[in-house]
This record gives sequence, structure tokens and C-alpha cells, in this order.
Amino acid sequence: QVDLVESGGGLVQPGGSLRLSCAASGLIFRVYDMAWYRQTPEQPRELVAEITDGNIIEYSDSVKGRFTISRDNTKNTVFLQMNNLKPEDTAVYYCFAEIEGVPDLRFWGQGTQVTVSS
Repeated sequence: QVDLVESGGGLVQPGGSLRLSCAASGLIFRVYDMAWYRQTPEQPRELVAEITDGNIIEYSDSVKGRFTISRDNTKNTVFLQMNNLKPEDTAVYYCFAEIEGVPDLRFWGQGTQVTVSS
């Protein structure tokens, strides 16, 4: 059984920082591409950042320069460092794991709420 467990969400003031973690189990972590998505009640789920098994990284334009994705294959964990947070970053953040081109090997976490408000 594959589990992706996110942590680190919470309430933060604009301009503040949070670090999300996603601990994976039940899979060979190092061969998976990992990503963070986010979703609000008003918007569909959107890609925030991705890091491939080869450490190729991509960010959405809305978070470039503020968010940093990283992974630790020794701990089966992917991180999202979020700096200079804005109210529009408020969303549920989801961890995602996949092996590209293999639809049966796509997994989601349960999500963690991030709220940016003064």
C-alpha cells in the first residue's frame, strides 16, 4: 500500500514562510517523479512544483522565485519551502507521485491546508 503523508501546513501572515513535507511509503521513492499541487474551492487543482527522479525541477509562474522544491531519497520525503507567502497562495496542497507514462503508478496524498491571512 502506497501512502503519501503531507505535513507542515497552517496559518501564516502574508510575507511569512512555511515548509511542507511529504513522507512516502510503500514505493521505491527514488524512481518516482514527485510534485506538489494545490486546489481551492474556486479553482481546479493546479501544479505548483515538480521534481523528477533525475532532479529536473519546474515551477508554476505564480511561485517562481518564492517556492523551492527538493527531495531526500534517503528519507523518502519531498519538501516544498514556501517563502514570501501571499493570500492567493491559500489552498489545500497535495503531494503527488508518479512514474511518467505508467497510469497505474500515480498516487496522491490527502492534502494539507495552507492559509495566508493577516
